[in-house]
Amino acid sequence: MKLSASLQAIDIDDSIQLEQDGSILYLWLNRPESRNAMNLNMVNAIQQVFTAIRDDLSIRAVIIRGEGGTFCAGGDIKDMAALRVEATNVGSLQPYTDFNRRFGAMLEQVEAAPQTVVVILEGAVLGGGFGLACVSDVAISRDNAQFGLPETGLGVIPAQIAPFVVKRIGLTQARRLALLGMRFEGHTALSVGVVHQIAHNEIELEQALHETIQHIKRAAPQASRVTKALLHRTLNEPLNELLDDAAQQFAQAVGGAEGQEGTMAFIQKRLPNWADES
Repeated sequence: MKLSASLQAIDIDDSIQLEQDGSILYLWLNRPESRNAMNLNMVNAIQQVFTAIRDDLSIRAVIIRGEGGTFCAGGDIKDMAALRVEATNVGSLQPYTDFNRRFGAMLEQVEAAPQTVVVILEGAVLGGGFGLACVSDVAISRDNAQFGLPETGLGVIPAQIAPFVVKRIGLTQARRLALLGMRFEGHTALSVGVVHQIAHNEIELEQALHETIQHIKRAAPQASRVTKALLHRTLNEPLNELLDDAAQQFAQAVGGAEGQEGTMAFIQKRLPNWADES
């Protein structure tokens, strides 16, 4: 299907591939020869996509997965070599700082996206790939996917990933996984809270994704956007102020077009109009 108008103007390379099926956008990490390791081009491309669709109400979900049967093996070591040359030339470590912070900005952007973000995790889910999984709304994994934070074993740190990992699984588990650099599979990822669902084969994986998409389509688009933003605010805002604002948002929702349509659909025992998409 043709991409939404919001995406047709962006200029990205082939480090990612985009497909669209109605209101669902598929974003494929497309560097299978390097197990979809993230280079700067890929980070830039992901940022461009999420910037373009931020206000696009026609896109309700973004499904992120990796080509070649693997999600993402982390950062591209070749980029580090290029940065080393640049740092030497300028006589400063600033190129490393700028590159690393750019990755964190991308994670912030994906986490804050108003659309529902789903990740499909296969093969390697390491380092930056682990971080990307941690900013998703829904994470579905193969049981044999390989998770880990290998940075300390490479003499570096999970600098931009750490805050998102802690937010996802808590400080206690994050300390153990990051400091030991251990590898683990899907069932452990489920038990510590990185992922929400495990599939034991490709058929189960695709079925789980299909069911997730159907749930997304049954939820009212604007209500989903407001709900996601509200949930993020619970981490940082005083409770009383948040509840006051939430009450106003609730009133707006009930009195708005979606609230009225949802109520009538319930009374008339039919699907609401936003769920008509197959």
